[in-house]
Amino acid sequence: MSADFLVELGTEELPPKALKSLSHAFTDGVISGLRDLGLNYKDVRSFAAPRRLAITISELDTQTPNKDLVIWGPPVKVAFSDDGTASKAAEAFAKKNGVTIKELASLIDNDGQQDKLCIRRTENGIDTKTWLADIINQSLANLPIPKRMRWGYKKEEFVRPAQWAVLLFNDEILHDSILGITASNTSRGHRFHANQEILIKTPSSYQQQLREAYVIADFNERKELITKGVESLAKEIHGIAVVEDDLLDEVAALNEWPVPLMGRFDEHFLSIPAQALISSMKEHQKYFHVLDAKDQLLPAFITVANIESTDPAQVIDGNERVIRPRLADAAFFYENDKKTTLESRRSSLKNIVFQADLGSVYDKTQRVAAIAEYLAGQMGGQPNLARRAAE
Repeated sequence: MSADFLVELGTEELPPKALKSLSHAFTDGVISGLRDLGLNYKDVRSFAAPRRLAITISELDTQTPNKDLVIWGPPVKVAFSDDGTASKAAEAFAKKNGVTIKELASLIDNDGQQDKLCIRRTENGIDTKTWLADIINQSLANLPIPKRMRWGYKKEEFVRPAQWAVLLFNDEILHDSILGITASNTSRGHRFHANQEILIKTPSSYQQQLREAYVIADFNERKELITKGVESLAKEIHGIAVVEDDLLDEVAALNEWPVPLMGRFDEHFLSIPAQALISSMKEHQKYFHVLDAKDQLLPAFITVANIESTDPAQVIDGNERVIRPRLADAAFFYENDKKTTLESRRSSLKNIVFQADLGSVYDKTQRVAAIAEYLAGQMGGQPNLARRAAE
């Protein structure tokens, strides 16, 4: 027999850069625990959102397999005296394995070398649900978390405080302890759109019930929605959105209900090198930048909100007001840096010790410059330019 299984751990917002790896490690740990028990299943699905890690397993065996046990005891010549009386070793073997002294005479087999006492029996499997909490807690304990935290008066530790836990075996609720929380069938919806409890009916209904509560639980589905939404908005201004994998993963990990929105910034910022603008948008604000057909930066960005606002213009305006001073800072530092040449900064290296017996960093650059000049000459290059680059 088999049953569908669901585990969901609800938490405070998980670290976005670690969400994907946490989800994979959690799933791998649970699957490893099930396989160690010899349990079979049909399919596994992982779910990861800002406030939850979840796994559904379809057609999981409801019982561990029966085991055929062979228990060897002492050799017959040790187990019985010449008159057939059982020895202390035989009595200990019988007591340990729950058989009578009289039965021992019929429990003799050859192990290929000699006759020994031997008990052969079948050990019935154990209900799968009795193992699940242990497997889950062990997997959580093994997650790659550099620094764990405690919360409240609890002794349990995790990357973020745990808020709720769901354990379902078909439609049966397992009230086991997960990270010190008694599991139930109660999950929670989107923090703003559906800030209420959700009673999960079965593992198979989990994903749809969360969707109705404005939570897209599937990490890859959110990535696809973000990618399509961002690319569609970029096309509206005849641009091409740059969707890098690392930023896409991070943005997907920040949103339960992703809604891409386009904002703009003043064109005069385009006089700054594109790398500086992109860094400000990507690293600080998690925005996607947009290029034209010639791969030149356009004065626009695409952000992803975690709410479906009734007035998206207000959300866009807020993001535009936030990015403006960021870009202004980039412009200030760029213009300020242009006032000083790299060559004029070389003398400051004389005050930095490279190594006690090798002089300053300035002395080091002089040696590197001489070597570069020599090698360029040997290779038919331009020695003067090589020296200047090295300096």
